[in-house]
Amino acid sequence: MVFASMEQLPVYLMTIDEDGEGVSYVSLVESPAIERPFIALSTQQRFAEDAALRILTGPLMLADTPILRSDDQRGKYYVIFDKDTIRKMVQKYFKQQNQAKVNAEHSKPLDGVYMFESYLIDRERGVNPPKGFEDAPDGSWFGSFKVENDKVWAERDQFTGFSIEGYFGMQPTEASVEAAMANLEEAFNLFLHTIKQRGI
Repeated sequence: MVFASMEQLPVYLMTIDEDGEGVSYVSLVESPAIERPFIALSTQQRFAEDAALRILTGPLMLADTPILRSDDQRGKYYVIFDKDTIRKMVQKYFKQQNQAKVNAEHSKPLDGVYMFESYLIDRERGVNPPKGFEDAPDGSWFGSFKVENDKVWAERDQFTGFSIEGYFGMQPTEASVEAAMANLEEAFNLFLHTIKQRGI
């Protein structure tokens, strides 16, 4: 993976272990971190019958795609989920039967919303991205949620995508080391410049 085109910011590879870490909730959000919206399917004709599907479909995680994050400890940085981590994450998500754990904007739990369809993009196996997401990398996680809650469906325009919620490990990458060295060099040069100005 090459991240030279990104800002000089640390890059962390997200990891998952067998104990404690993993996806606990999927959240309906206005601004998904992966910056890709879902598709709202309201009606579909089948055998000449109108069926109200009330389905939301879209990516939950895009493999090998940098996501900009920020916190008080690290400042700005990127995180990346590779396809192996996403596969482990999805398997654990289903093993723990979290399909009905959905909330709004990472806060308000939502009843009557649950995942019924999930797949990892794997073109070699014939598992291709849905229409509108043809550029999704292999290993990306897509899902479809049934919305039986009338209020949530009526207010679905408030949301544009999915965001996963859970605990993960963070492993520094080579880009993190390069960013740290660049920041150290910048700080050292500033220090030397200050010394010269003061005539020390």
